[in-house]
Amino acid sequence: MEIIVAKSAGFCFGVGNAVKMVYEMLETNNKEIYTFGPIIHNEQVVNYLKEKGVKIVDDIDDINGKSHIVIRAHGVTPIIYKKIKDKGLVLEDATCPYVKKIHNLVEEKSNEGYRIIIVGDKNHPEVIGINGWCNNYAYIVNSVDDVKSLKKCDEKVCVVAQTTITKEKWHEINECLKEKFENISTFDTICSATSKRQSEVEEISKTVDLMIIIGDKKSSNTQKLYDISKKHCAMTFKVQTSSELPQIDVKKIKKIGISAGASTPDWVIEEVIRKMSELNKQDVTKNEENNGEINFADALENSFVRIQAGDIVKGKIIGFNSNEVFVDLGYKADGIISLDEYTDIPDFQIEKEVKIGEEIEVFVQKINDGEGNVRLSKKQVEANKAWEEVEKAYENKTPLKAVVIEVVNGGVIASYHGVRIFVPGSQLSDRYVKDLREYLKSTVELRLIDFNEKRRKLVGSARVIIEERNEKASKEIWESIEVGKIYKGTVKSLTKFGAFVDIGGVDGLIHVSELSWSRIDHPSEVLKEGDAVEVHVLEFDKDKKKISLGYRKQEDNPWVKVGQMYKEGVIVTVKVLRMTPFGAFVEIIEGVDGLVHISQISNKHIAKVEDVLEVGMKVDAKIIEMDTENKKINLSIKEVNPIDPPEDNKEKGEEKEKEAEVTEHKEEMEVTLADVVKTSEEDKS
Repeated sequence: MEIIVAKSAGFCFGVGNAVKMVYEMLETNNKEIYTFGPIIHNEQVVNYLKEKGVKIVDDIDDINGKSHIVIRAHGVTPIIYKKIKDKGLVLEDATCPYVKKIHNLVEEKSNEGYRIIIVGDKNHPEVIGINGWCNNYAYIVNSVDDVKSLKKCDEKVCVVAQTTITKEKWHEINECLKEKFENISTFDTICSATSKRQSEVEEISKTVDLMIIIGDKKSSNTQKLYDISKKHCAMTFKVQTSSELPQIDVKKIKKIGISAGASTPDWVIEEVIRKMSELNKQDVTKNEENNGEINFADALENSFVRIQAGDIVKGKIIGFNSNEVFVDLGYKADGIISLDEYTDIPDFQIEKEVKIGEEIEVFVQKINDGEGNVRLSKKQVEANKAWEEVEKAYENKTPLKAVVIEVVNGGVIASYHGVRIFVPGSQLSDRYVKDLREYLKSTVELRLIDFNEKRRKLVGSARVIIEERNEKASKEIWESIEVGKIYKGTVKSLTKFGAFVDIGGVDGLIHVSELSWSRIDHPSEVLKEGDAVEVHVLEFDKDKKKISLGYRKQEDNPWVKVGQMYKEGVIVTVKVLRMTPFGAFVEIIEGVDGLVHISQISNKHIAKVEDVLEVGMKVDAKIIEMDTENKKINLSIKEVNPIDPPEDNKEKGEEKEKEAEVTEHKEEMEVTLADVVKTSEEDKS
């Protein structure tokens, strides 16, 4: 009979850390020690701690004095933390770092307006704790039926997992959630140790005749291991201790598999293995054997990879939040890469770019960051590789694309896959840069102009590349330039007489008169520096290296428009713009002026145009002559509605007043006569 023991059986890092913390407190602390709920789901460990004086409470109010309170690996809600603080208790927080990260993620997303969905058992202490970090407003689902009972809505949704659920359940429920919610973000927060333990059980159970799962009856993750094994091995048994091992006929069993839940201590596992070995008196297939005896703690420790600070190792991405990426290294603790150690890409969208399950190479910065996690850097690995590329680029004078990450005295720092390159302000562009901050987070193409290998200091220049390209482009432009040719360019500067435009290595001038069909006082009324424009060549001088450019488009020419809109003999409403001794200039449409000669205003003699017209006045006039080619239009007001000079207007006004008085007097006389006739008739009667 062969016995196969899963490498990852037994305590996970979080549970082991919590138990270790209580053991150490028992050795060094004289004050009362309480745990908020059982420290782990294992009856043997809990009973042992009770014998040592450790008390279990489910309500913080049940604790008196300055006692120590241990928060177990499952974690708790913010309310519990507040009660502990208000009570003045000494907090010993053994919350699993992986669970703590879920708390932070849920709190962050909840504050951003996301509806939280937790995939897990609503009665499990871990899930209860997670829910507290979003004010207990989370939807908790543990099956597809639970998801179907949810109402479909368009709110933002963030999905997290209880760390001990199976991958199968996680994927099944998430597929159903995607049908229910459109705006959904999922974070696979299943503990890597849990996933590894479940995968091992699945593989072993497929190859053995009998499978034994060791763990407490209340342990959720132990039950999941049992369920997974049962699918592949009908003879699967769950035991709490070696005394519960089933009676088996060893002659009929060729292979036995053994695994244990995350809350199962190594001495319980050892006891089961020893009893099974004695039963058959055979060796055990395990990581290590020592004179026929198994030290399970050593075997478990040796199943993990060995790493140290400075190592470059490979790992698999198992999760992320908005600021960190979590990596399974095969080590007893997971690795964490902060976002600034993951990439230099500006506005990096971690949810879209980071892929769960992707294998990456990382640099080990710290074995323990104070919370039991391994601190990693992806950029450091890339920087080491990039340094070789940088050396070749310097030797071959090939350009590099780098991201500007910092403004410093005299220039900026650009990063090429983690390699820092100093770019002086004068080398950022072929023009003067007033504010270097405009380059932050932008990608610049550089050539290395100084390389100090010993000090690892690099100096780059974008200017040399720009100038070389401009020189090449300039040569091409002067070889092919011709009148009427169209170019796309960028406005470099403005002066009172026009705008200078870079058409690809050569500057040309758009004179102010060529900027608009309307009269303008300054080019800034039409363009600004940096504008992309389309221009055409009006004339050029290769010897003097001068180019005159046109910007106005013929189809926008108001004289073309007015010719299409009006003909001679048409009456139009015009606005008086300005007066001269010989007449008034009026606006027909924007950009087109016409002349009303003084003789065309009235049928009477007019001494001054100002006597009858005012600037801004609108009048009707008839087009009597139209020459759009020479930009001349003459109009007549008198042929529509003559405007008489002031004296004539006064006389006409007096005549009208007299006529009105006569009419009124006549009407009064008629009324009086009518009254007389009426009175006479009444007297006769």
